[in-house]
This record gives sequence, C-alpha cells and structure tokens, in this order.
Amino acid sequence: MSWMQRLYETYENCSDSIGRISEDNSVPLLPVGQTTFMAHIEIVLDAQGKFLRAKVIKKREARTIIPCSERSGGRTGNLSPHPLCDKLQYIASNYAEIGGSKKPAFDQYIKSLEDWCASDYSDRKIEAILKYLKQNSLTKDLGAAGVLHFKQNGKLIEKAELKSEKASFEIFEVLTNQADANIRWVVQIHGDLVPEVWKDKNLWDKWMKYYLHSRKEKGISFISGKEVTLAEQHPAKIRNDGDKAKIISSNDNEGFTFRGRFSTGSQTVAIGYEETQKAHAALRWLISRQGFVKDDLAFVTWATSGVDIPKPTDDTFDLLGFGDMAEGKALEVFTAQDTAIQLRKMITGYRQTMHVNSPVVVLGLDSATPGRLSIVYFQQLAGSDFLDRIEKWHSTCAWKHGYRSVDYLEEKTGKKKKRYKPFFGAPAPGDIADVAFGKRLDEKLRRATIKRIMPCIVEGQPIPRDLVELTYRRAVNRLSMEPWEWEKTLSIACALFCKFKIKEKYTMSLDPERKSRDYLYGRLLALAESLEEWALNKAGEDRETNAARLMQRFADHPYTTWKNIELALVPYKSRLGGKSKKRQRLMDEVIASFDENDFLNDHRLSGEFLLGYHCQREALRNATTIDDDSEK
Repeated sequence: MSWMQRLYETYENCSDSIGRISEDNSVPLLPVGQTTFMAHIEIVLDAQGKFLRAKVIKKREARTIIPCSERSGGRTGNLSPHPLCDKLQYIASNYAEIGGSKKPAFDQYIKSLEDWCASDYSDRKIEAILKYLKQNSLTKDLGAAGVLHFKQNGKLIEKAELKSEKASFEIFEVLTNQADANIRWVVQIHGDLVPEVWKDKNLWDKWMKYYLHSRKEKGISFISGKEVTLAEQHPAKIRNDGDKAKIISSNDNEGFTFRGRFSTGSQTVAIGYEETQKAHAALRWLISRQGFVKDDLAFVTWATSGVDIPKPTDDTFDLLGFGDMAEGKALEVFTAQDTAIQLRKMITGYRQTMHVNSPVVVLGLDSATPGRLSIVYFQQLAGSDFLDRIEKWHSTCAWKHGYRSVDYLEEKTGKKKKRYKPFFGAPAPGDIADVAFGKRLDEKLRRATIKRIMPCIVEGQPIPRDLVELTYRRAVNRLSMEPWEWEKTLSIACALFCKFKIKEKYTMSLDPERKSRDYLYGRLLALAESLEEWALNKAGEDRETNAARLMQRFADHPYTTWKNIELALVPYKSRLGGKSKKRQRLMDEVIASFDENDFLNDHRLSGEFLLGYHCQREALRNATTIDDDSEK
C-alpha cells in the first residue's frame, strides 16, 4: 500500500497545518481521532455547567473539528454517538417529544461521555458539558434563547409550516429541519485561553490517548511493520463531507468478506489506527485543497514534502493563472511566445522549491457504488520528472483557444461582465472529453475519458488515436454545433492532432513552406470561406457560407467538393470586384503549391487539414488590410 505510506509521510511533513481551518472553510488537516461536521448551533457554558447563551452559526463559520470513534466516524444507519459534539438526536434528552423523526440516542451519548469523564484523560470542559446535559434542559434553553422555535404543542416548527418568508427564523437559513441541528460547545473557564472545544489541542490529545487506551487489539501493521493498535474500521468522507464510500471496507465477521481464505478478518489487512487516521486525513485535506473532483471521480496530485506543485488536470489558462490576474492585466492577450516564457518561468520556480528526487504522487479515485471507493489511477514520480512531463504536455499539446473567459468591471456602468480571453496552450482533460463526445457525453463516459487522458499527461503516453479521430470528425461536422461550441471543438482538435503527430513539429502560425496535401486543402477552404464572408458582410447578409456548409463533405472528398465551392465563389468575386485580387492570387498560389497528383486525390483528409484551415484563417484575421486586400 505505497499510496497509504505516501499519504502518511505527507501528514507527518505537513504537521504544522494540523487543525487549521482556512477562510474558505475547506477541510482542514485533521488531528488523529477527529472528524469534521457543519455545526448549526453554538452553546456557551461556564465551568460549572451553567447555560450562558447560544447562537445560530453562520455557514462560513460552520466547519467544526470534533472527536470521533471509528464507529461514529463511519456511521451510516447505526447509532454511534460522537464523544462530544453531535446532533440533537444524540444530545437532547427529549428528542422524540419535540418531534424528532429518528431513533433517539441520548442514553448512548451520555454513557460514552460519562466513561470519558471517569477516565484518567478527563477534562474540565467535558465534565461541565456532562453536568449541563444531565439537567435535561437543552431544548428549553435553546428555545428561551431564540435559537430553536416551537409550536404550542411543544413540537419543533417545520420550515414548510411558516406562512411567509418574512416569518422565517435564523435557524432556517442554515438548515430546513430544526431536529437535524448539529451542536458544538464553548466552555468558559477562568484562565483558559481556548474556550472553544473544537480548537483545544489539549482536548484533542486527551481524546486520542483515552481512545487508544480503551482499545486492546494490537498487531503488526502492514504499513509500518510495527506492533501497534490496529484499526477496526477506516474513515469515510474522503471526497466531500457527505461521502460515505470507503477505500478500505471494514471486515464483516458474519458475511463472506474473508471466509474461505483467512481465519480472521485481521489476516486480510492489518493497518494501525494512527496510520489509517493520518493517511485518510491527509487524503481528505489534499482533495479539498488541490484536488479535481467531478461527480464520483477525484484526482489529486501532491508532493510528499508538502510544497505546492502544478495540477495535471488544469489547462494552460488555469495553470498560469490567467483568470486570477489583476483587473488591468486580465483582459491582456498573451502571444504564444509570451505563454511559453511564462510556462518556463513557472516550471523553473517549482524546481527551485522542490528537491529533484522529492516524490510526487498522482492518485485517482472513483466509485461504482455508494459504499465502495476504488483507486483507479496511481503513479509515483520524482519531482523533476513530473515537472518535465507537465511542461512537455503544455508545450506540445498546444494551440490557440478562445473558449475561456475572465471577469472585468465595465468602466461606464461599473458592472461586472465576462469577456472571452484567447490563450495558447493545452486544453483540460474535461474539455477534451466534452468536444470528443458532445451531446452523447454522460458522466460515466466523461470519467472514463479523463482516466484515459491522465496517463498522457503524467506518464507521457501517446494520445489515444480514437480521441483524436472523434474530435476531428466532430470539428468537420460544423453545422451540428453552435458557433462557440464549434470554435472550441476546432481548437482542441488541432491541439490533439499536433500532440498525436508530434514528430511533424507543426507550428501554431501559418507555415507557407509546408506543401503537404491536407495542409494545403485546409488553407484553400479558409481562403474560400473568408472571401465569401467578406462579400456577404459587404451586402449585409447573415448566413452560412458554402465553405461552412460543405466542410464535412470537403473533408471526405476534397477535390470534387472544391470544384463546387470554387464555382460558387464566382458571383462573390464579381461583387467584390478588384478588391479581392490579392486574395484570389493567394488562392492560386496555394493551388500551385500542390503536387498534381495530390490535388487530384479525392481521398479523405486527415486532421492536418484542420491545422491548415485554422492557421490560414488566423493569418487573414491578423492581416492589417483584412477588409481591403486589393493590390496597390
């Protein structure tokens, strides 16, 4: 289980981050024996267990670190109370009387808290909480404080029963059913600088020692090879707070999980409690902080040393932070050369912070069922190799794209607007899946496609031929898409073909010296289209050109289709008169560049045709005399 060893190392190397909750409320790196939940109500007590006040917690402050046992941390249908902070179902002695629909578990919660208080690892805070809860006044106090709201019959009000939005209560801003509220505690003790139980590191340590002391089973861990307290269950909540799937499922003594192969479940897999807690805590933290999550699929990349590294799931736009630039620079368009320089500088910066042999891990997770999580991709590389492959991907699978946008403030109105920002570089795996399959793409197919692309980025494997072919066929089927979707498909198809034919060393600018049949036919189509567009715009007509309508047929039968397109251009040439002489001469030069047999060859064109088309079109758009290219 090298993936777990690497996660354990990462946890140890990033120990300074343990327990820190960031401003964006993402999952923190959890201490051993702790989990998180989103608290809704905060109750403040004094050292004697007297109720002082309570409040509803804002969503941005809700994430709370709480102690948990193995059973409570992975609970689904079983009644397993958390040791300290939990739901009203566990904490309220009169839960059923106030309208709670779930099975009450107050007795189990109190018994668990009493056992902790009776141990050598007790604490004044938990003793105050126990003393207060034994008064059985929790819901009454919360009602008097205006936190919970009751009907005349003593039942909790439901949100649906409110007559209007204006009559709503603060508690309904954070949840819809009051009975589902999560409670956290603050205990004010003279001289104690950390009254919040979820921030008290001393309390974290006491819980872990108490829990380990109560566990008797020891054995040899498969991870460290040492005799340690073994884990009975392994954590869930890996991809998000509601994730019930586990990578390592608990052993079932009554089913057939291991029978027929082993005499006991521990012979199947034996992992230390602290080791699995630290490894899973690191994985949750990494996914929340820098992971790519799309439905059930998650990819995360990290250096075990804890230094920042680029994400292989990013396109060049995100990798270089084009969308995060200052207002003035956000609308600036960078050339291919500018992008190459920035990419080189960024990679150089990462090399300076990372040791050349520092391990980098790329881990992919997916689930076929709600309870099972599989490792679908695992690759471990030296830091220098990883950076080399990231740089190679973004420089060799590159083309000019125009489908990303940035936010900016309009000077006249002061309103925030979006503007498309062209960029040069590689597309993201998710965007490749989008253009390869179009409307046929469901989430299962998207996940499968991303899994196939990741080895191309991380391991330097070739792009799958079928993906290159799929994007090409969709790009030439122009009329089946909206203009913006076709432009995106076209640019990504060009990028993939360049990567697939990397030995050809194609350039993103027009190459007049390239005389290959497919490239020249692409140039011809772009010239014909531009001439017809010019004539239509001049006449105020808004319709598709013949070149656009016949693009798919042209890709399959270029010579015979070109004769039809050329004949259709005659009236447009007449309409433009002498203004189009220069463009007509350019078309003649392209035709003259063909080998005679190549020009007459009516066989299907390859993806190189799109490169010639796109490069010629960009060259015409960038020309200073695009609206009048008559010869002077």
